[in-house]
Amino acid sequence: MVEKEKSKVKVAPNSKESEMMVLGCMLTKVNSLNVSADALQAPDFYYSEHQIIFDVLKGLFKSDKPADIHLVAEELKRLEKLDSTGGVGYLTTLAQYAGTSAYIEEYVELIKNKSILRRMIYAAQEIEKTALEEPGDVHGALDDAQATLFHISQATNATAGKHIKDIISGVKAESGLPYLKELEERQETFLEKGPDALAFTGIPTGFTDLDKMINGLSNSNLIILAGRPGMGKTAFALNVAEHVAFKHQMPVGVFSLEMSAEQLLHRMICSQSEVESAKIQTGSLNGSEYQRVVGAISKMQKTPVIIDDQPGLKITDLRARARRMKEAHDIQFLVIDYLQLLSGSSSFAGSDNRQGEISEISRMMKNLARELNIPILCGSQLSRKVEERTGHRPMMSDLRESGAIEQDADIVMFLLRREYYDPYDKPGLAEVIIGKNRHGKVGNIDVAYRKEFAQFANYTPTDSASLEDNSEAFEAFSPT
Repeated sequence: MVEKEKSKVKVAPNSKESEMMVLGCMLTKVNSLNVSADALQAPDFYYSEHQIIFDVLKGLFKSDKPADIHLVAEELKRLEKLDSTGGVGYLTTLAQYAGTSAYIEEYVELIKNKSILRRMIYAAQEIEKTALEEPGDVHGALDDAQATLFHISQATNATAGKHIKDIISGVKAESGLPYLKELEERQETFLEKGPDALAFTGIPTGFTDLDKMINGLSNSNLIILAGRPGMGKTAFALNVAEHVAFKHQMPVGVFSLEMSAEQLLHRMICSQSEVESAKIQTGSLNGSEYQRVVGAISKMQKTPVIIDDQPGLKITDLRARARRMKEAHDIQFLVIDYLQLLSGSSSFAGSDNRQGEISEISRMMKNLARELNIPILCGSQLSRKVEERTGHRPMMSDLRESGAIEQDADIVMFLLRREYYDPYDKPGLAEVIIGKNRHGKVGNIDVAYRKEFAQFANYTPTDSASLEDNSEAFEAFSPT
């Protein structure tokens, strides 16, 4: 008996009854035809005859033609596939088998689940085959394997494209609402809030003028934050991450290739509590400062901020870890500090072509933003040309080691603190320069910088005109 069980051939997961039920419902009810044709693909069916019948039914659905036993049989006859699918008799059996079932969605879900299990098996077989061949680029093979499994996990969201009428009608819109209905709600919100209504649609960065210029942090965007050492790139990126995580309660991922997780946490506590770094390090806190630190830590524990401080990562390793962050914590925003500390795939190992390596890294970074469908903020170094230029104002050509960065990025921002070069030139101020904005305008904004807290903040310039008006108003009280 045991030997008989061992010799039993294992069959890939499938449900013939569910496949028959779905096809039968598609033959007899228009609603079932619409639901099934939109949710399934031919490879989701295990049996070849069912794949052929489904293809014919979906073709009739796309052509806005009715589908019944006779029409499907005629189309199969035209394709010379009627006999191979069991003939008219089998189509009749399918229609009778379905009967009056009202659970088409459940049967569709069963078929999709079995299909995903089969894809997992086939992917595992391919991974096993690749591993047994002992490829030279092991990390590349590992990245391909993880990408394959990640794509399977996203199979339920896979589509063959969206028709604009489906987006306008709301059927396949991200909001689930018809476009005009969503626009009406925006109008109502604006009329209620007036000028205080949000003037952008992405995730807020915490910097009001910056949000208006770049439309917030939009999904699938690659945002480059570039600057010379000492400008505060890490502090600025962390401040944005803190605002997204602690103000809007969204999970955030951080890859720190330069600093440890403890150092980043220290900076975040300084910024959130507004207590000087030196006081926290030495423990010289008064009661009020200690309570602010306690309050900041309590708030920070409520939202997941995942820090990966593994140094010397390859871009393939980073992509794999980012996918795991997305799967495990559903991160909505990713910070990478910084691009030049990443290395390319093994194809560039031992090569002097650093420009090609950076091009590969920036391209993969943009693909990762689209794959995870989240905004990615990536720090980048600038070349020394900035130091030699009068005014030290950065330009797009200063992006270090590759022009591919500006090509792949959706937004390129530069950070400039004039007081770094001259302590008397705009102390306490920094300038964020938008050098490229694929979806909006370019320009620059001023932000305040508090070095002791590693904190950037919104800056409101003093209205000099109002000061002059005040001085005129008090002239009458002057003894002269």
